[in-house]
Amino acid sequence: MGDAETVYYAISDLHIGGDEQLEHVEFLDELLAFLERLETTDENAELLINGDAFGLWEFTGIKGVEKFDALVARYPELFEQFRSTGENIQITLLPGNHDHELAAYDEYVTRFAQYNVDLVQEQAITRPVGERVIHFEHGNQRDPNNRFADFGNPYEKPLGYHYNTLVTSRAGQVSDRGRRNWLKDIQAVTPTERVPVWFLSKYFYNEMHPLLRYAAVPFLLLFNLSALVAVGAGLDLIGVWSMPTDAIEGAFGRLGSAGTFAFSILAINVAIVGILVLVWIPLRFIVQDFKRTIDRFGLVETEFTVDPSEPYVAAARDVFETQPETAVFCYGHTHRPAVETVDERAIVNTGTWLKRFHRRPVIAGLLPPVFHPTFRLSIVRIAAEDGGVAVEYETMDKPDPARTDLTLTERLLTVGRVPDPEIPDRVVVGDSTVSSATIQGEKTSSQPTSGDDLE
Repeated sequence: MGDAETVYYAISDLHIGGDEQLEHVEFLDELLAFLERLETTDENAELLINGDAFGLWEFTGIKGVEKFDALVARYPELFEQFRSTGENIQITLLPGNHDHELAAYDEYVTRFAQYNVDLVQEQAITRPVGERVIHFEHGNQRDPNNRFADFGNPYEKPLGYHYNTLVTSRAGQVSDRGRRNWLKDIQAVTPTERVPVWFLSKYFYNEMHPLLRYAAVPFLLLFNLSALVAVGAGLDLIGVWSMPTDAIEGAFGRLGSAGTFAFSILAINVAIVGILVLVWIPLRFIVQDFKRTIDRFGLVETEFTVDPSEPYVAAARDVFETQPETAVFCYGHTHRPAVETVDERAIVNTGTWLKRFHRRPVIAGLLPPVFHPTFRLSIVRIAAEDGGVAVEYETMDKPDPARTDLTLTERLLTVGRVPDPEIPDRVVVGDSTVSSATIQGEKTSSQPTSGDDLE
């Protein structure tokens, strides 16, 4: 390999380890395969694991470097593969927030070195690429809820730490008590504000007694229709417009006894909708007044999660301005894979190897949304080439988890919905031009979608 230019591979947010059910790594085979590939590569390569490789916050029964022993005991094949791969290429590990302890104890540096992993106890590092440089950081320092004022202090605990030790770790301890083992996936739900809706969805489709669910589904599916009928009945009652009511009664009447039965069900639904509306109107005023009171006292001063892209674009612009030789700003933390071009440079999010959940509304009715799971095992490759720096985005093949994770009801109610946004597979940034291409067409940049895309 000699004087050949170094090629950089970057991954992040593996979150390996944790209490009980959290110790299961669903992508372990794919991770080992990737490391085996690098073990035999002829490239002059370096692998950068850009933070949150391990879920040290999620270990609540052991402390300090004992967590390293637990990791080696639980994943011996992974650490042996680190050792083998590290004999061929350099492996560099940066701390994130979930494994911030790696920056707090020097013994971790020695222990990882035994497996040919270079632990760098810094918030950010740079690497040369051609005549430019790459800026690597995990990204939690841009998130006020996971920022460390004193990086490397083992006693500093940001808000995110308490959430993970109280909620995520507890979920790992009790997940197998459910009808289906789904609660452990709470660590993959981002932003955290979506957890209550996600929990409601999983309860309804997975934990609710089947008889209750099957009884509720027709009512919830007919809710929208019942609301329209209720409006029509109200217009008829006050003598404004009787046509909707007459049309509905005539349509059901032509169906005989079956129509009479269906009309009775609809009438019950309409009555329930009317009651709910009467309850909802005053309740909404109370909730709004309560929120105003909370705001007045300043009890909630910040959103729990950081904006998915804005702080990182701003941070990248600052780096590009103060370090103009920087061609690529590479981060993780938000679990949202992305490639974006700004000021003729690239901003790259390495995503996560955990599941990703996409909030999908059902095809009809008032049923809870379905959180569609996918894997996007992202690998970023950065290398110098003639005319610039190439950023290539690769995704390891992984079977669709929806077939095993979603119930039949969830699959039927979200049929045909495609969750993942497209990301350019290759972006080239040069001194004065930016170009990119995707497998399915030309594109200059991509950002994660918002709205129904949970992450």
